[in-house]
Amino acid sequence: MTVKIPKIDEIPVEEQTSWVLTLLECINALAEENQALRDEIARLKGEKPRPKIKPSSLEGNHKKPESSEKRPGSAKRHKTQSLEIHEIVKVAPENLPSGSTFKGYKDFVVQGLEMKPHNIRYRLERWETPDGRTLTGKLPAELNGSHFDVYLKRFILYQYYHGHVTQPILLEQLHDIGFDISSGQLSNIIIENHDAFHDEKDAILDIGLSVSTHINVDDTTARHEGQNGYCTHIGNEFFATFHSTDSKSRINFLKLLQAGRTDYIINASALSYMISQGLPQDSLTLVTSKLLTVCEDDIAWDEFVKLLGIEKPLHIKIITEGALVGSLIEHGFNTDMVIVSDDAGQFNVLIHALCWIHAERLINKLIGLTDKQKEAVKSIRSDIWDLYASLKNFKEQPDDQKKADIEAQFDKIFTQKTCFASLNNALKRIYRNKPELLRVLDFPHIPLHNNTSENDIRDYVKRRKVSGSTRNDLGRRCRDTFTSLKKTCRKLNVSFWDYLEDRLSGLNEIPYLSDLIINKALNLSV
Repeated sequence: MTVKIPKIDEIPVEEQTSWVLTLLECINALAEENQALRDEIARLKGEKPRPKIKPSSLEGNHKKPESSEKRPGSAKRHKTQSLEIHEIVKVAPENLPSGSTFKGYKDFVVQGLEMKPHNIRYRLERWETPDGRTLTGKLPAELNGSHFDVYLKRFILYQYYHGHVTQPILLEQLHDIGFDISSGQLSNIIIENHDAFHDEKDAILDIGLSVSTHINVDDTTARHEGQNGYCTHIGNEFFATFHSTDSKSRINFLKLLQAGRTDYIINASALSYMISQGLPQDSLTLVTSKLLTVCEDDIAWDEFVKLLGIEKPLHIKIITEGALVGSLIEHGFNTDMVIVSDDAGQFNVLIHALCWIHAERLINKLIGLTDKQKEAVKSIRSDIWDLYASLKNFKEQPDDQKKADIEAQFDKIFTQKTCFASLNNALKRIYRNKPELLRVLDFPHIPLHNNTSENDIRDYVKRRKVSGSTRNDLGRRCRDTFTSLKKTCRKLNVSFWDYLEDRLSGLNEIPYLSDLIINKALNLSV
């Protein structure tokens, strides 16, 4: 008997206890181990194990690279000509005969790295004025009273947050180089006194949402203090932000979209959402009687819900989501914003679009048992490829006729019957998502996939695999902040190395990332 293992999204929020989540992880691990044992048994019997499913190649380039007479990299490079030269050493020939004529120089540039401590003893002069006051020299402002300078702090932050170097190894590196620094001092540099960085990260999300016409979203597990948790990515080609929370739900996602605001508002948008979610009339009447109610935070909202007298968890969930939607729209959230996801339920809110890559995987992972079933899967995948190409063409040159043709093409593919029952079920499932998969027909500017989030969050996963869980709230916040800043810098063509020095030194010669996001959005819209 085959038992379907539920996804976390399919479990009601009120039932997502730590025990349930832990058991679900164990079940998934046992399922993977069971499949591995089945494959090994099949191998010993001389049978073929279950094949590994290759990733979708909808976005792949199937054209062979154009031939070239010159091999790659054969052209001469003169990158050293633009290098800053820090030292010039003149080298004369050995055994130079007398009467030789000087003919200039032949340059040979060597790039090197000085990795050694540079310790400065500041001797602060103390003077006594004629009136008895004591005046003492002041340390440079960028030191901020620290015994470690800007450049050492930059190196530490870059290694830890960009290079994924763990704290123990980083401490060993510093000791080997010759620095006198304790594990506590290193930890303080990594997570303490970064309010300015946190503020800039928060501004990235706020501004990014205000100038964007779409966002890509995804999440991944992120354990914290030994407990299961999650990290949600929100971003696009302009920015990337990461937000760690103890749980994931639509309520949690809507709170993240608030970008720091905490209020709940009952307005027309809130009521419209509640109606769309099937809130019963009696509960809807109670909420309608409180139209234009504003609750400033979670505590005020909990009191408001108690006063309403609504007790069913599902109904409370709907009105809470509705009030958060009301708050978003009241504060100017772009109602034409398209949210692109991989079909996780918590992201299905407002205008939602689905990733074609994830949809195609439902077909790609099917394993036909007969030649006819295999041929059916191959044929359907070929049809999907053709449809995907039509969608890409539509994005470049939208028109009503193409739109009608694509809709007809979609219906033809996903309503057909094949000889493979599993394939038919997959086609039905995809067809139910027709509005979200064809959202691009109404919004040609949005991507057809969620690769932006997939690529951005991959770096976060690397960090998780290296360091495991975070141990305190400040450490978790710093991980989110610096990952967001690093990824956003990359999207804006800003060196993260230079950015760290600029901010730590207080020069602020590099514009705020939120301002760069605005400029990039304006340039692309022109």
